[in-house]
Amino acid sequence: MGLAVCPITISDAKAFVAAYHRHHGPPTGGLFAVAAARMGQIAGVAIVGRPVARALDDGYTAEVVRLATDGSRNACSLLYGAAWRACRALGYRRLVTYTLPAEGGASLRAAGFKLLGRAGGGSWSCASRPSVDRHPLQVKLRWDLAVGNGPASARRSTLPRDQRAAAEDTMPMFDAGTGATQ
Repeated sequence: MGLAVCPITISDAKAFVAAYHRHHGPPTGGLFAVAAARMGQIAGVAIVGRPVARALDDGYTAEVVRLATDGSRNACSLLYGAAWRACRALGYRRLVTYTLPAEGGASLRAAGFKLLGRAGGGSWSCASRPSVDRHPLQVKLRWDLAVGNGPASARRSTLPRDQRAAAEDTMPMFDAGTGATQ
């Protein structure tokens, strides 16, 4: 039997993330969560929240803040698609997420996301608010899915797969603080 989308509480989704996510712990909060299950067993979860980048928090943009699976085939693309449909039903016009450069992005492309470019990276720690970094500090890749002719449809990558990895190294840097590319 195949995977099916099912509801899940944010607290149960956080517990799944704690057990299965490769490089992050559960997020602090979220707007909602969706799960993928097979015969009553949870195979993956997606937690959607407000955008971490303040410049993107316009009231119409949401962010997939965590997605974790047990490795089940097609679970990621099923969850990204379900998260987007739920966002649209709630009135959101845009959904963003970030991946590490080493992660391929096939599930995001299958769900309709477009790669916008490099974004962020680095430490959240500063002199006035020191903290211990427990997450990858390298630059991330920003993915976007929007209603109509938004940024996602305007910036679709047309490069062949073998050329895409080399191009990602030279992509413009996206500044989440200002919303501009550098």
